Amino acid sequence: MAEDVLAAIRDLAPSLRERAAEAETLRRVPDTSVKELEDAGFFRLLQPKAFGGRAADPVLFYSAVKEIAKACGSTGWVASVVGVHPWHVALYDPRAQQEVWGEDPKTRIASSYAPTGKATPVDGGFRLSGRWHFSSGCDHTQWALLGCLVPDAEGAPVDMRTFLVPCSEYRVDDVWDTVGLRGTGSNDIVVEDVFVPDHRALGFGPVTALKVPGHELNPEPLYRLPYAGVFTTTISTPIVGIAEGAYESHAEATKQRFRVSYGQKVAEDPFAQVRIARAAGDIDAAWLQLTRNIGEMYALAQRGEELPMELRTRTRRDQVLATERAVAAIDLLMENAGGSAMRTGPNPVQRAWRDAHTGRGHAANDPERALVMYGQCALGIDIHDTMA
Repeated sequence: MAEDVLAAIRDLAPSLRERAAEAETLRRVPDTSVKELEDAGFFRLLQPKAFGGRAADPVLFYSAVKEIAKACGSTGWVASVVGVHPWHVALYDPRAQQEVWGEDPKTRIASSYAPTGKATPVDGGFRLSGRWHFSSGCDHTQWALLGCLVPDAEGAPVDMRTFLVPCSEYRVDDVWDTVGLRGTGSNDIVVEDVFVPDHRALGFGPVTALKVPGHELNPEPLYRLPYAGVFTTTISTPIVGIAEGAYESHAEATKQRFRVSYGQKVAEDPFAQVRIARAAGDIDAAWLQLTRNIGEMYALAQRGEELPMELRTRTRRDQVLATERAVAAIDLLMENAGGSAMRTGPNPVQRAWRDAHTGRGHAANDPERALVMYGQCALGIDIHDTMA
């Protein structure tokens, strides 16, 4: 059962937490952690049943991500991003899915969706070249999903597609060296004039319209959810998990702290108590809204009903606000953690603070873009954004 995977992830949390410092030193998730997640069945949660996956309830997937991120932010981030890619590949032409999983259903996929490369249409497909940044976990994957604009005969961009490329046709440049999420190994992927057949290029139009070739093979309701809601929640969830882990660490440490300047235990300080309460409330609100929206979308998909734009834009609204709340909660905890929290070393709250602020910079967490869409929908204005 898929629930067994979540239980296994909770059992793994202590070992993932112990390797958090190692992940930062390596600038990538340790191989042992990836192997443990694989053995627990995590990477198969959103994989289609046609290739041995579970096609599980997405709320269960995000719950597992949160547990991983509580233990180690970098591992949670990579698990979320790499773990959601089977969902995307399940939307592709069945021939592409067969190429990815036909020989090895444990194959993992990386991504870099920003259209920074060049795609030239040719007979039967495209010639692809370029450099794609921020491909989290790409050292642990065998394929990559790469975004690119497709031009017309005059060279003007007319389409946005995601190209599926095997690791034998690209190289990884080790360039990831950051303040936060240091262990994600979010390196560059470089492609030099590679042919990608048509069936391994999927446009955003069909994905947004929920009419994709993969539905022929994968009828499960999981694959009737909107890309925008699924992928942006994939980015917010580890940040909420990071915040929850920071909260638990801070609350435990605060029970033992003594503030010399005030001559009292910090736990007895009412202002410290208020900050802890506010942080906990923001984290709870973030998680409850994320799971409510994804759960409602999944329930509609299970019943074969249309997903209204009101729900899709609400999902985006609450996703960016979840990130804001999680980051704000960690800021409150850091304000109350004292000067020792700023020393270099394995301080879990400081690491969470760095990780969350780094994750906040992801394009999916742009609050104005998401909030504008919600406001437009509430006011009866047509929405044409593919990320709704």
